[in-house]
Amino acid sequence: QVQLVESGGGLVQAGGSLRVSCAFSGRTFSSYDMGWFRQAPGKERECVAAISWSRGRTYYADSVKGRFTVSRDNAKNTVYLQMNSLKPEDTAVYSCAARLRSSWGDSVTREYVYGYWGQGTQVTVSS
Repeated sequence: QVQLVESGGGLVQAGGSLRVSCAFSGRTFSSYDMGWFRQAPGKERECVAAISWSRGRTYYADSVKGRFTVSRDNAKNTVYLQMNSLKPEDTAVYSCAARLRSSWGDSVTREYVYGYWGQGTQVTVSS
């Protein structure tokens, strides 16, 4: 059974940086595509970034492109989301998700393709 545990959330001022991590266990990490989702109060959950099992493909939502970077360390079974130039509208609960490696395409932004989810970590950006 895959388990995902996020860490690294917190409170940061606008313009600051934060890196959240997601530790993967239970299966072979390098066989899974990984996604980062966020959900702000009163809003639907959205995919902000994703990375393929081989690190060859990445996806970024337009709202974070140029500010966020997704990466993974297959030796450490960990996926990261580096967030720079943070804005108050980035405030949300950030969750990582895993799916068995599949064809890369628009589906990586869809919640239903991911079979495993972490509990989430709160990121709060103050103005």
